[in-house]
Amino acid sequence: MSNSLDSIRNFVALTPAIGTAGQPRADQFEAIAAAGYDTVINLAMPEHADSLDDEGRRVTALGMTYIHLPVPWDAPRPEQVRRFCDLLECHRERRVFVHCIMNYRVSAFMFLYRVHVLGEDPARARSPIFDRWQPEPAWRDLLELDAAALGLRPR
Repeated sequence: MSNSLDSIRNFVALTPAIGTAGQPRADQFEAIAAAGYDTVINLAMPEHADSLDDEGRRVTALGMTYIHLPVPWDAPRPEQVRRFCDLLECHRERRVFVHCIMNYRVSAFMFLYRVHVLGEDPARARSPIFDRWQPEPAWRDLLELDAAALGLRPR
């Protein structure tokens, strides 16, 4: 068992308020809570072999809010991005930990949020995860959509 956020698969402290990662192990949620995150958003599909059946219970038992927005790996949709961005906006005064299985879905969704909602420069909004992940066609197509196609408006 490790109490370090850096031991979580592909962990990236994207901003002071937002941490992203791949699927944490069951024992790593304590470190997430201890680091001051109070909301966990999970974008992974529940049937994935690495998913935890009792993740919501574990997270809420530690006093954090748990939100599950499953995004199919092979079919991400603009409405899922829009819902994700709405969730982040509703929790923008909180510290949020967002994960999927590898931090790929999360990195794509966070990029779209930072560019189209927060108005950040794309180079600044890009997660270091993109240095090791070459998005598949479905993800490239999603990443190329503009704010209007995603139904997003800047703050």
